[in-house]
Amino acid sequence: MVIKKQGILFLTIVVYFSSTFISLLGANEVITTLPKETRAILNLRDLPPESLSAYVVNIDNNEVILSWNSSTPKNPASVMKILTTAVALDKLGPAYQWHTDFYFSGTLENEVLDGDLIIKGFGDPYLTSEKIWGMLRNLRKRGIRNITGDLLLDDSYFSHPNYVPGAFDNEPLRTYNVGPNALMFNFKAIQFDVEADIRNNTVNIIQDPKLENLSVINKLIPIEGDCEGFQRGLRMVPNKAFNQLTFMGTFPDTCEDFSLYRSMLSHNEYTYALFKNIWHQVGGELSGNWRNIEFEPLDAPFFSHDSESLSHVIGNINKHSNNVMTRNLLLTLAAERYPLPATQKKGRMVINEWLKDKSLSRVGFDYDNGAGLSRHSRLTTEQVVEVLLDTYKSPFMPEFMASLSLSGLDGTMLERFVDDKLTGKLHVKTGMIDHVSSMAGYLYSKNGKRYAFAIIQNFDDIHRGYGEEVQETLIRWLYEN
Repeated sequence: MVIKKQGILFLTIVVYFSSTFISLLGANEVITTLPKETRAILNLRDLPPESLSAYVVNIDNNEVILSWNSSTPKNPASVMKILTTAVALDKLGPAYQWHTDFYFSGTLENEVLDGDLIIKGFGDPYLTSEKIWGMLRNLRKRGIRNITGDLLLDDSYFSHPNYVPGAFDNEPLRTYNVGPNALMFNFKAIQFDVEADIRNNTVNIIQDPKLENLSVINKLIPIEGDCEGFQRGLRMVPNKAFNQLTFMGTFPDTCEDFSLYRSMLSHNEYTYALFKNIWHQVGGELSGNWRNIEFEPLDAPFFSHDSESLSHVIGNINKHSNNVMTRNLLLTLAAERYPLPATQKKGRMVINEWLKDKSLSRVGFDYDNGAGLSRHSRLTTEQVVEVLLDTYKSPFMPEFMASLSLSGLDGTMLERFVDDKLTGKLHVKTGMIDHVSSMAGYLYSKNGKRYAFAIIQNFDDIHRGYGEEVQETLIRWLYEN
């Protein structure tokens, strides 16, 4: 009886420790099946599981929590900006600034510049109208009011081959398709406010900024009816030179006033017109036209404007997913590393060198333009998370995390997870182009764990909301983990 009891006791101990060992082993195993809620959405929307890639790592102990098609290269859309901004922080530092230099030829006396004003750009990606106003106001304080000659523009710091703004999706007027430039004013964007004037039975179009070299023709017809249809029924037709825009179609009287942003003119045409507009606002005069030059200064600039810091700029890039700012940032990396002028190819070389120096995987990697506005970009979720983990260990981690959108609070995440237990728990970069939906960043779970994760899905029409549904199931599952 005693031996039997001892045997039973021994067996019980073996079973207990064996089950404990299996339990501990299971806790460290990588989950290679999707949560049931995610599988349910995939089934409901008839989405193939292979369209989805996901990778999650616990930052505290580097434990891989979930791996699903994580080594399969996919188009990441704007999640690619994570890599561009992470490299820029590491290479340039958060305090890096761009400058825009002013010179003049001729004589300056009694606030009259009898000659030309020269502006030499060095790639500032964030020269908005407000900043240009301040810049030109400072120029006025230095004693220039009347410029009798021309405005000479030097954007040669970046190479700018014949860029076709409609090449990506045949939408050349869209501001997300604006190409990079070393002397870029206000993202080359124009706001058009469309307002129905019921009393006079007309539709008004208000342009901001007002550019003297852009002709806007209003052929909109007000009608009675429900407010529906794409852009309320109006169409915009540019001429071949992109210096004339015609508004055509109908505008129902039940439509509220609305705004849209479009891009017209070449960079230099836009820069000249906006300069002249704001120069007049600050009390200046400009008699001449504009010319493009390559200027090699012999002396220090008459005036130099310093940009916002890089840490501020990448916040605008990542939170609002600004493509042209990202492309300017890539060319800045090239300009700081290789002989001028900066090119996209040289920028890609900087990115590849950084990945190699960090011993990060480049298998299947295709970077293209750095903004993610590409049909050719490829990245794995493992590669994204590797970059996130490396940056988390960087001394510039706070600046990087602060550049990402906060769930339910700002940026591209402003309307996602609002008034939710996940509000403020995600620092992420989102991405979306036709047939691509993606999200990557950091999550703070309800148990106090910090995860780095990446979710990329490529499939027909996945950008029409289905991708976000899939992402939400994974995020909620991870938050509870």
